Amino acid sequence: MAKTHTAQISPARGPWVLYVVLLNAPGVPWPEYEFAPGETVPTLAERSRALNALGYVFTDGTEWRWNEVTVTPGDPTSAVRLFASIEVEEASG
Repeated sequence: MAKTHTAQISPARGPWVLYVVLLNAPGVPWPEYEFAPGETVPTLAERSRALNALGYVFTDGTEWRWNEVTVTPGDPTSAVRLFASIEVEEASG
């Protein structure tokens, strides 16, 4: 069975960035793909192509889980940051 990782996507630094979280790998940079600047969320196909470019694929049966986090916790008027995550595995071959 292939080892799974969590991939996340967020616009926290400006353009949408997709990265694969590599736990238990100190000093190893996380694979990252930056989408072209724009106001729209990258499509499922665009996210899939980005993951493939990084050497990963979606695991069977997984779906993106979308969350929002307030910039100022506890403040109901605070702006929110949107991010999503999904389970992935290294592409074979």
